[in-house]
Amino acid sequence: MTIVAHRIGPVGGMEQMLSRLIEGLLERGWEVTVVALRCELPRHPRLRWARVPGPSRPFLLMYPWFIVVGSLVTWRHRRGVLNTTGAVVLNRADVSTVHLCHHGIQAKTKVRRTSRPGVLYRLNAIGAAQLSRAAERWCYRSARTRRLVAVSRGVAEELSQHLVAPPIDVIPNGVDRETYEPNDAARARTRQELGLDPEQLVALFVGGEWKGKGLGFLLEAIGAAPEWHLIVVGRGDIARYRRGAEEVASGRVSFLGEQKDTAAYYQAADAFVLPSAYEAFPISLLEAASSGLPLLVTQVNGADELVSDGHSGWFMERDAVMIADRLSQLGSDREAMRAMGAAAREATREMSWGKVVDAYADLYRELA
Repeated sequence: MTIVAHRIGPVGGMEQMLSRLIEGLLERGWEVTVVALRCELPRHPRLRWARVPGPSRPFLLMYPWFIVVGSLVTWRHRRGVLNTTGAVVLNRADVSTVHLCHHGIQAKTKVRRTSRPGVLYRLNAIGAAQLSRAAERWCYRSARTRRLVAVSRGVAEELSQHLVAPPIDVIPNGVDRETYEPNDAARARTRQELGLDPEQLVALFVGGEWKGKGLGFLLEAIGAAPEWHLIVVGRGDIARYRRGAEEVASGRVSFLGEQKDTAAYYQAADAFVLPSAYEAFPISLLEAASSGLPLLVTQVNGADELVSDGHSGWFMERDAVMIADRLSQLGSDREAMRAMGAAAREATREMSWGKVVDAYADLYRELA
């Protein structure tokens, strides 16, 4: 079979999901061809990478380039069932996995997906969004794609609502419950490395695109909840947000940048907070739940599949006062906080990567 994507590697939700899928298929005896700009998977006798030459950024340049050149590379190297990752090439595909619906983003939020402020970044975001929606209209038709796979029920609903789409399956993302699990020794070790007191209350934020994911609201909330320290993991404008953090929560925010191994930071934390404007099904949410953390999240796609309000976490708005209130409520009853984290971990019991790979393998066999 053949999988087409911009990038495959250990960092990023979509990249991680593809890595797990390909590794699982190889373990089950499949031969896999990858068409991508970058592939960071270990060498394997049944894995072949057909590299797409070209720029990796800005998106407004990379995306149309990949659509043209990636289509040619796919036409030349495809073998067996073709699974594209979103609307990325013009070839007729058997399956397209939709990690986010750009028409859904446009309908649900006015927050632009930019990594940094500035006119050029804003123009890049506007152009990228328009191109992405146009590509969805072209690719997500029965004439171009036989089957769509949404990573959550919410994404499936968006596709049905905004596009004349082919049949849609839902295969949620998974999580490695053995790696992402509560671990007291790792908790103590990571806190010592970060210079945090063993009894300090610690909130965790994981992700990029900080404006869209609501990091600004969370920093304000930490300023109003002085008993909490915040760990921020992910790529973003650290200098700008660090200045904001110093104004409202001096000394109580740790910016760690992009990390390939994040399990230790979940284990060091007491709660996971994600006040995002839009998600498809964030893997960080799955990792936090599996690690036994209470989940403080907005009602984005995928969250309703993990969060039982008041039981395994709380739904909230993108509002600093509300986030601070929930953090204070959590911190005032640590037994209840631990019980909430245990419920979150229980919610991931059936969400293994093995089941994800099996679901895709069954679909590929059906379409073959």
